Amino acid sequence: MRSQEMALLVQDAVLLPSGRVEIEIVSPSELNQIARVLKGHFPLAFGALKASGDLPCYMTATQCNIIDFNQTDSGALSVILEGHQRIKILSTGQRSDGALMARTLACPNWQHEPIKGKFEIISAALEQFYQVNPELLDLYSHIHLEDASWVSQRWLEVLPMYNRDKIMLADQPNCHKTMNFVLQLLKSHVDG
Repeated sequence: MRSQEMALLVQDAVLLPSGRVEIEIVSPSELNQIARVLKGHFPLAFGALKASGDLPCYMTATQCNIIDFNQTDSGALSVILEGHQRIKILSTGQRSDGALMARTLACPNWQHEPIKGKFEIISAALEQFYQVNPELLDLYSHIHLEDASWVSQRWLEVLPMYNRDKIMLADQPNCHKTMNFVLQLLKSHVDG
């Protein structure tokens, strides 16, 4: 498998395949980065900010697409990104304008699987979460509450946890550990 060079955005957030996030682009280097991606010069990678280490983000990241953009009231550029493919970041570098680049390797996405039995509560709870947070629901044209992988990844994106803990769960070969984690979290909230 061959590595690929990608433009890299690093934010204090986690974006996983089929997920969507809206971010503000304010620095000139990030604006140049977005322009290069939109012109087709490089694919775009989204990495979760890492406080310390050799890389500015965790090795597990997501190749994503820009699906929409707007200008905010403050004049900044707001872009909506959609996660596409899990990737590993092998190395990073900086262009002369300060924009980050990454050498990446594609990794398998989690396989789709139906939600069944005791795990259906996770799907119902996510649906309630989206009702309370309609701005997040509005990012999606379709939601897949029947798919355990989709639901698990959306929970990892929105739970108030450290990025390292989210990435540790996202690094698993399937959604099962995340499903169990979220189920225990919901049970402890109800029982507590």
